[in-house]
Amino acid sequence: MDVGITARLERISTGGRYLVVPMDHGITLGPVKGLVDLETTVDAITRGGADAVLTQKGVARRVHPKKNGKGYIVHLNGSTVIGPDSNDKRLTGSVEEALRVGADAVSFHMNVGSEFEPDQMTQLGELTEKAHRFGLPVLAMNYARGQDIDSQDAENLAHAVRLAEELGADVVKTSYTGEAETFERVCEATRLPVVIAGGSRGTDRQTIEMVRGAMDGGAAGVSMGRSIFQHDDPEAITRAVSAVIHRDADTETALHEAGLGLEA
Repeated sequence: MDVGITARLERISTGGRYLVVPMDHGITLGPVKGLVDLETTVDAITRGGADAVLTQKGVARRVHPKKNGKGYIVHLNGSTVIGPDSNDKRLTGSVEEALRVGADAVSFHMNVGSEFEPDQMTQLGELTEKAHRFGLPVLAMNYARGQDIDSQDAENLAHAVRLAEELGADVVKTSYTGEAETFERVCEATRLPVVIAGGSRGTDRQTIEMVRGAMDGGAAGVSMGRSIFQHDDPEAITRAVSAVIHRDADTETALHEAGLGLEA
């Protein structure tokens, strides 16, 4: 692997484990809780132990002063929930723009199985080639999404993560199957580090149990957005997630140490 890619991967991870907090939802969902005062949220989650934060290029100036020396990823496509089809992710930036705003890596969302898969596949392949010319790692967010597609099926997700490796990505994000045993199949499908998405918010216990299950199934960490940045205490929930990822803590220990253990 190129020395630049290796060096930059180390900026967005710790010891090969990843706790990334995507906060690019301002395009998708609008100015929701946790993103209005982006600066305060970034400060809290990076103090809590996040390895990197991820946003669209336009808010980079709001991220850097508050990220406490942690890594920064720029996301390069997007869509909105009020548009004609949220699976139709369109390009929102370039490798050059990401570098200009201080990115350590770039990310790209692909919906495997959707009608938009062909164009997104072409774009991801082109992105990895261009990013690697600059020694910039690529996080591929590859989901199984489309008509009549089971988005948590292990075989579908295994295909999605393998596709990311075949197209040259360096890290791949996908959905969690719901249990460690079936998620092992997903992680075995690729030699890339696999991180899970957080999805919509659950209870603190549900969040930490999901992270624990994914790690037991072979995951290298999480790329978890709403469950962290919309939490009433983003720093505390980040500490709990970090304890599982970086210290191999069990659910009870992670919740208790973060001061979240009293939640049912």
